[in-house]
Amino acid sequence: MRKLQDRYSPLGHPEWLYVEKESIETFTANDWKTLDVQRNQYIAQVKTQHLLRLLTVSAEDASFGYRVNMYRHALQSATMALRDGLSHEDVVVALFHDVGYITSYSNHGEFASALLGPHISERNHWMLKNHAVFQNFHAPHLSGVDQHARDMWRGHPYFDWTAEFVKLYDQATCDPLYPCEPIETFVPIIESLLGGDASNK
Repeated sequence: MRKLQDRYSPLGHPEWLYVEKESIETFTANDWKTLDVQRNQYIAQVKTQHLLRLLTVSAEDASFGYRVNMYRHALQSATMALRDGLSHEDVVVALFHDVGYITSYSNHGEFASALLGPHISERNHWMLKNHAVFQNFHAPHLSGVDQHARDMWRGHPYFDWTAEFVKLYDQATCDPLYPCEPIETFVPIIESLLGGDASNK
């Protein structure tokens, strides 16, 4: 018979400890302290990898009609932002702006906004959350949507940035011939953002 510890998930570092309890109701203050320290270290280690997995899981997906799939769209958007000299934050936002498109289509902007969380500025939180409505402006023949719905936010401090992002890096990024950067180009950019503090942006 296998020992109980053989069934444990492996720890992320050989010096870390398991909390040997079945219920969090029985955790002591020291147990919580151990988890807090190890959790923070673990998240710092794997956050970039987790974000990349969320994105790259769609790398080989079929398209539902666009000439590129959602992964290629993301690479093209981020590549254009990078080549235009945008900040690291804006490039990462471009890369992940549609990461929830398939699994959370109706609120994929909010999905991306929450996913990038404290690593992005209020400007990009707002843009991500609302960019789908701004996309409608570029779809005059799409039935069932108000092409000018974005106008309810006209005058908002982030209106112009959101309109610019959608025009340049969203609605015009489905070209199968565009020479995108490989995902490896963006890894150090993602890491630099995740290690920063968005409150200073």
